[in-house]
Parts: sequence; C-alpha cells; structure tokens
Amino acid sequence: MIDDQAQIPTTTRLRLREHSFRLEVGNPLLMGIVNVGDDSVADPLHLQETDQAIAFARAQAAAGAQIIDVGFLSGRTDTAPAPAELERKRLLPVVEALAAEGLCVSVDTYRASVAGAALAAGAALINDVSGLADVQIARLCAEAGAGLVVMHTRAAPKQERFPHYRDPLADVLELLGERTALARSEGLSAEQILIDPGLDFAKTPEESVQILRELGTLAQIGAPILLAASRKYFIGMLTGSPPLARLPGTLAAVAHGVAQGASVLRVHDVRAVADFLAVRHALRSTDAAPMRGDPEDASLKWIAPKGPHASAP
Repeated sequence: MIDDQAQIPTTTRLRLREHSFRLEVGNPLLMGIVNVGDDSVADPLHLQETDQAIAFARAQAAAGAQIIDVGFLSGRTDTAPAPAELERKRLLPVVEALAAEGLCVSVDTYRASVAGAALAAGAALINDVSGLADVQIARLCAEAGAGLVVMHTRAAPKQERFPHYRDPLADVLELLGERTALARSEGLSAEQILIDPGLDFAKTPEESVQILRELGTLAQIGAPILLAASRKYFIGMLTGSPPLARLPGTLAAVAHGVAQGASVLRVHDVRAVADFLAVRHALRSTDAAPMRGDPEDASLKWIAPKGPHASAP
C-alpha cells in the first residue's frame, strides 16, 4: 500500500459493544448521517417519521456506511434546543429498530439522560459534541461497553462563541488530551474512544482550515480520529457554495483527512464518498484493483442510445 505521511494511531481496532472494526490507514470507516431533527445546519432531510428515518438509515448502510449516526439536535446557534423529552421521542424508536437489525448505531447527543436512554435502546456509540461537558456520558458508555466520540469545542452547545486561540491546534491537542484522559479514568479503553477536532465548532473558518491542515498531529493523543467535514461552513467559505453544493469541497477535505490518518469519516453523501475512497484506494495500492461492477452490465459502459440508431428491443 502506498502510504502518505500519516501517523498510525496507537490502537488499530475500534470496539463498540458487539461491533469490532479493524482500522487501516488509508481505508477509513464511514459514518452515515441520519437527521431526525427539525433544524439541521446543512441537511434538508428532516426525517421526523420513524419509518422514514429507518429506511434512510438502511440506505446509508447499503451505500457503504459501517456506522449510522442518528441525531436530533443541530449545532445551529440561531435556534433554541428542543426539550430532552422530544429528543428521546424522535431518537429512541429509530435507534431500537436499527440496533435490532444488527446495525452499529451512534447517537449524536450531549445530554446524559438522552445518552443513557439511547444506550438502553441499543446504541453502540455516543457522539458527544459538547467536549464531554458532562462526564456522566463517559460513565454511561463505559457501563454499556459502548464507544464515545470526544469532540473539541470551547463553547457550550448551541452557543456561538469564537475564543481567541493563541494556537488553535495546540488548544485542540490540549483539550482532547484532557478529555480523553478523563474518559479513560471513567472506565473507557483506548479502543472505545474517538477524537474529533470539532471543525466549525467555536472556530472561525480560517481556524478550521488551520487545524485540518495538521490533522495528523492529533495521532499523538493515542485515539483514532473522526473527521466530520461534510458540508461544513469552512468549505462554504472557501468555495462560496451553499451546503448542498459542497460535495466537491467535502471530497477534497476527505482526501486530505485520510492522508492525515483519519480513521472514521462522518458524511452525508455516503455513496459518493464510498466511491471516491474505492477509486483512491485502488490507485494508491500495489495490489490488484477489485472490480465491483458486472462486466455484463452494458449500463456501466455507456448510456443507452436513443433515436433512429437505437437497437431494437
């Protein structure tokens, strides 16, 4: 395998309850986003009906997502957080159904009460965007044998705040190091923790770019890196594109993140990212390239002709 200068994380396995994943440099896992909320930052799909959310999650898994990240609360700072009761009402039926089907389910929440209920419903990972503001979440994950995403932020959830960082990357390293150690002290192993630099969270676009440039430095913390760059604001600022037109920019961020050692990619467009990674992996490998297409399928060669020169049925 042709390698970048990426550093290999200390652990090469991710253990999320009964789900165990081997982590390989250059071949990251995909975490597909399933939004069951009302006010997402960059996702127009508000899957408020349980059946809709379950069907979409199945489609994300079929497209290549090994982990399904179900979330209700958005990171928007122009809307108030909905009640925890409503969050549980939307999340739990989806989590329970997907876990019963054997899918590895992550729940995006910063509320310990919701995290506990989600774990009881079968969630295998809690994606905490608060920077582990409530250590009870780590305890709950440890008790359940589940995993935890520790994200960097210096702002409370739903709060717009841009601290003055003397060195943004150094701050990310400091906080994630502290919070990862805290999670370990509560009983989580290195194989149960993911770290997320929190692009766009309490950061300007310029600071997010600076941190992403040096993403591989986070490997020194000793935990696998989760990269959540899909449709982010910093991409919009770099390109001038609205959220739904940010797939090309997302793929560029993904390519760089994988080269820097990202082990998990949290994305909206699972099929597009999976296809991108498949071609990237084949081109960077010295092994025989796997061909997943059917050689008898003419639609993979060309679009069917129309008009007078089309073949008769």
